[in-house]
Amino acid sequence: MARTEGAVRLDRDWHQGADGVPYPPEPWYLGGDLLASAFVVPVTELPAGTLDVVPAGSRPLTIGGSIVVVAAFVHYTEGGVLQYEELLTSFPVLSARHGARVSIPHIWVTSPHSRTGGRELWGIPKHLAEFERSVDGRTVRTAMRIDGAPVASLTARPGRRILPGTRQVPLPTAQVLDGVRSFSTNRIVGHLRTLRATWEFAPDGPLGYLAGRRRLGDLAATEAAVLFGTKVSHD
Repeated sequence: MARTEGAVRLDRDWHQGADGVPYPPEPWYLGGDLLASAFVVPVTELPAGTLDVVPAGSRPLTIGGSIVVVAAFVHYTEGGVLQYEELLTSFPVLSARHGARVSIPHIWVTSPHSRTGGRELWGIPKHLAEFERSVDGRTVRTAMRIDGAPVASLTARPGRRILPGTRQVPLPTAQVLDGVRSFSTNRIVGHLRTLRATWEFAPDGPLGYLAGRRRLGDLAATEAAVLFGTKVSHD
């Protein structure tokens, strides 16, 4: 079943983007489910431009010449300020001033409001793409295409809770886009679960470098509340 964007109520206090698309002011309160896997990638095998999102004063966190890249499909549901689908990759960075954070080099969404707001508020390089998502029992199948060309797909089955109750995962970001550095605090609060995941990446697509990579593990955050993001600095 294809899904683009849920019904959107435009409030008067929304910002008007430079591209003419309105978006909500920060912070964004969202709700949904996240399916994520971590891959080990040699830094020398990252696509050109991947590290360009790391702002000056920060550096990628590498171990033995490799970096951990997390790929995640996110399904934002009704109840939050926006409803849409998302695919992103991220990796850890360190900053003497801002500490440990993540930078997001690749991200696609179904919402023009999310695309414009993410770029203007937090320097996150969002683009639009087409998504398909279906659920059969506990199995989730989701895929993303750009202009009809496959990029990535995931068949995933969330399992048991890792810990009882809800858990909080901080996800502070460090980004640079069009020469502007942005640092923000974000968090996910939800049920953390084990995950059985099968990924496929188009070899000639923007995430083709993840095909066949060693995975460190998989994680699901379900029935999650997402706060994104209170700005620390924007210079």
